[in-house]
Amino acid sequence: MGKKKVVVGLSGGVDSSAAAWLLKEQGYDVIGVTMQIWQEEDSRTQEENGGCCGLSAVEDARQVAWKLGIPHYVMNFRKEFEDHVIRYFTDAYMAGKTPNPCIACNRFVKWEALLKRSLELGADYIATGHYARVEQLPGGRFALRRSVTEAKDQTYALYSLTQQQLAHTLMPVGAYSKDQIRQLAEEIGIPVANKPDSQEICFIPDHDYARFIESYTGRRMPEGNFVDAKGQVLGRHRGISHYTVGQRKGLNLSMGRPVFVTEIRPETNEVVIGGGDQVFSSELTCSQVSWMAAEGLSYWPPGQPARAKAKIRYSHKGAACTLEDAGEGRLRVVFDEPQRAITPGQAVVFYDGEYVLGGGVID
Repeated sequence: MGKKKVVVGLSGGVDSSAAAWLLKEQGYDVIGVTMQIWQEEDSRTQEENGGCCGLSAVEDARQVAWKLGIPHYVMNFRKEFEDHVIRYFTDAYMAGKTPNPCIACNRFVKWEALLKRSLELGADYIATGHYARVEQLPGGRFALRRSVTEAKDQTYALYSLTQQQLAHTLMPVGAYSKDQIRQLAEEIGIPVANKPDSQEICFIPDHDYARFIESYTGRRMPEGNFVDAKGQVLGRHRGISHYTVGQRKGLNLSMGRPVFVTEIRPETNEVVIGGGDQVFSSELTCSQVSWMAAEGLSYWPPGQPARAKAKIRYSHKGAACTLEDAGEGRLRVVFDEPQRAITPGQAVVFYDGEYVLGGGVID
């Protein structure tokens, strides 16, 4: 029986490069693939070693593959990226929500599209440089386990991977800290050992989301009213795509006290403003629920509350909560203590200790 074949998504960064080397050392037949998904990259961005999916990433990945002695291919996934990431991103913002495009990219592009193509080529697995661990639980289900270093843990952005995808996924970097990975890359001479991590959203390098949405859709979001919780007009906003729940900066309102966005109402084109205490909420509902370690609410014994720890954004530390069936495939999440800036469109991800139970999209 020959070596197991694994396709590594080489992004041109240190993490995926180290993943390829680790798997080769473990005896796998490793093939490097760089996904071309977005190429509107200017020269300044290239000079700064831009995001994980631009033109400069392809050249970096090619050099890494040459250094490691593995074959390297570039695959075009621009259509999948536009269909599942760009359109989702713009539609969500125009509907007053705050999407997480990296989660959509992981689920539909880096896994669904790449895995399908890799299996067609005869590969047994795909692998990435994510800081997470894949484990098969005693009951047979596959689940993500937090990486050994919580500071870099990326399980939040991977909660929606399916059982079939997890069964064909390797994540060797999850067993190391970032410092260990950089040191390893230096020791074996990987040329991107000290390349900076990519930041923010790869297809919007200038971080001007509203400008991108207007350019992509050809639609300028209309101005509207800032209002308080009672509907009293406080001023004019620039268009709902400029705002997100919890935002304080850039409101240009003189209220004499710190104020925040507490709600976005696309149906009336209003942005609701309130004080710091009004940004906190004790519960949320979520839909598009994906289960991972758990197979629905039956994971908890009958008659016992479904207790978990939930993260409501990537940087959130997680908070104790109870999960309840809200009907129509939705969940109600009730927190023990109020949480700040629960934001529609973001993911809520549930944990049992180090394992991802599942998650959904905040309504």
